[in-house]
Amino acid sequence: MASTKDEVSQTVVPYIEKLFERDGYLRQHEYEIRRRYREFSNLLSGIEKAEGLDDFVHSFRRFGIHVLPDNSISCIEWAPGAEGLYLRGDFNDWAKESYPFKRLEFGKWELTIPPLADGSPAIKHLSKVKLVVRTKSGELVDRLSPWAPYVVQPDKSTGVFIYDQVIWNPPEKYEFKVPKPQQPRSLRIYESHVGIASPEYKIASYREFADNVIPRIKRQGYNAIQLMAIMEHAYYASFGYQVTSFFAASSRYGTPDDLKYLVDAAHKAGIYVLLDIVHSHASKNVLDGLNQFDGTDACFFHSGPRGSHELWDSRLFDYSNWEVLRFLLSNLIWYLEEYRFDGFRFDGVTSMLYHSHGLGHGFSGDYNEYFGLNTDTQAFNYLQLANHIVHQFAPNAVTIAEDVSGMPALCRPVAEGGGGFDFRLGMAIPDMWIKLLKECSDDSWEMGHIVHTLTNRRWMEGTVAYAESHDQALVGDKTIAFWLMDAEMYNFMSKLTPNTPVIDRGIAMHKLIRMITHGLGGEAWLNFMGNEFGHPEWLDFPRAGNNDSFHYARRQFNLVDDKLLRYEFLNEFDRALNEAEEKYHWLSCTDSGYVSWKHESDKVIVFERSGVVFVINLHPTQSFPDYRIGVHEPGVYKIVLNSDEAIFGGHSLLQPETEFFSEPHSYAGRANSLLVYIPSRVGIVLARVR
Repeated sequence: MASTKDEVSQTVVPYIEKLFERDGYLRQHEYEIRRRYREFSNLLSGIEKAEGLDDFVHSFRRFGIHVLPDNSISCIEWAPGAEGLYLRGDFNDWAKESYPFKRLEFGKWELTIPPLADGSPAIKHLSKVKLVVRTKSGELVDRLSPWAPYVVQPDKSTGVFIYDQVIWNPPEKYEFKVPKPQQPRSLRIYESHVGIASPEYKIASYREFADNVIPRIKRQGYNAIQLMAIMEHAYYASFGYQVTSFFAASSRYGTPDDLKYLVDAAHKAGIYVLLDIVHSHASKNVLDGLNQFDGTDACFFHSGPRGSHELWDSRLFDYSNWEVLRFLLSNLIWYLEEYRFDGFRFDGVTSMLYHSHGLGHGFSGDYNEYFGLNTDTQAFNYLQLANHIVHQFAPNAVTIAEDVSGMPALCRPVAEGGGGFDFRLGMAIPDMWIKLLKECSDDSWEMGHIVHTLTNRRWMEGTVAYAESHDQALVGDKTIAFWLMDAEMYNFMSKLTPNTPVIDRGIAMHKLIRMITHGLGGEAWLNFMGNEFGHPEWLDFPRAGNNDSFHYARRQFNLVDDKLLRYEFLNEFDRALNEAEEKYHWLSCTDSGYVSWKHESDKVIVFERSGVVFVINLHPTQSFPDYRIGVHEPGVYKIVLNSDEAIFGGHSLLQPETEFFSEPHSYAGRANSLLVYIPSRVGIVLARVR
């Protein structure tokens, strides 16, 4: 029987009053917040009573195909629409019906294959297998197990492109060598794609990334890696968001043990590893995906229009289905425990949260947009469950939501009635920078608009700031470096050539954009690989449209290693910026920064955060001697980061040892002030030394 409004209003949400204390406007939606929490609580208690949460989220131990300790083979699958289920492969010469499953309750199927006479398993390590589904029409169709941990595409020379499941049961199991690192105080994330992580014209491997790229990441001062395109996806000419096998780490980069080697190498370097997890949708592929797994339009997905995302051409999960919850929640624990990932960046959260998938919706900030009928509360409850179990089974794990809508409380604990995420991506920030670079001259940039965009986030809900990500690196778009310098990057990035006005402006502005975003834009920082040194070209994966070329599907680290090129300047500034944050911890500071000055004609922005003062002069031509800025604390200040240093490609106009003495003269809303020299297109960070 449906709950009454009075019953829902009495739903116990442990810390919901904290939510209303922080944002009183949420009080008008208290009924809906409590109702959502009640639905989450019912799901959680239902799982506990029926199976126990631990067993439920570890279903990967039972479902799928497993070699047991006695070398028998155990197979359990969920295929509610199937009329029969069989296993075939190398082990039985691919006979379709010789190994039938037994039908169980609730759409489940079971098969046990005893060991061979010599005691060895009937299916050997690296053998290929497939499931065979008898559909309601009587047709026998090949499928991959949704729980397959290792799938491999045949060599293209065979003319076959459909993946096979390969049994992964090596005689020696990989043993992790180092413990997990402590959770970083401030999160500085290096967004990475393993396949492009080499200057060579090829798909790079997990081990190459571990050996060659992780040392670079460590040197640059990043303490977390976000790995994209790890979940197996049949179409490489994408960023991996059309997932076909959810439990399989992509075999194109190596074996499961190779990925474990990568994670181990990162942990040895003290670096967190986050996985780009895709639970918002799934590939439409049938023969090597989840689509029509049991021969029906439904199974893991909604049937009919609700089960399809027309723009993405993909299938949408039915988050109200018990077995879908089992599959997705187990998927999270699988990556946390099997590969020892340290958390997740959830892709496509906006699409999950709304029946409209956020398409054509500007999200004005009206709270009715978040608590009305357009919100898919089944998906919201799934995200609450996902965050609850991630943080319960891995208390130090980090979760990040890719959400552009700004749903209130998405990044507050589930116990408050929130979504449970630790952070959301500050997706409006890169859009702002690209729009400014594309449409506005430097002297028309509005300081108030920049500051508003960088600070327009929900209080006490973590935001990951970034100036650009992989989205801006794709062919058809431009990175910040490309917008600034593409006209001359190929001819004048050598230190042996003149420092032209275009290159000089580009290097200066690239540093300032990252500096102000890093300092003011959020509670964590993200950079896409190569952008730290202004990678000169977009990203385009090998595909039919470019004759399967790898020319743009790589990161040219050789450019930054060449001491005769100016890419080194941007790389060194990126490193210094991260090192300064490690020392002063502005990202993890509880306050989001106090902006004391945003002068439109001077193009100067001044703000304080975590005890340091940022002074940014975006003016294209005007330098300011004896420029008065307000500071909160009296004392003596020194420059601890200066974008104009020669090592960063600057002009060394500032003396690094200069001391700035505050005066008890209130200014810009601060009790004290001091005078600084701030050259054109230069940013400095000041810290009080005594």
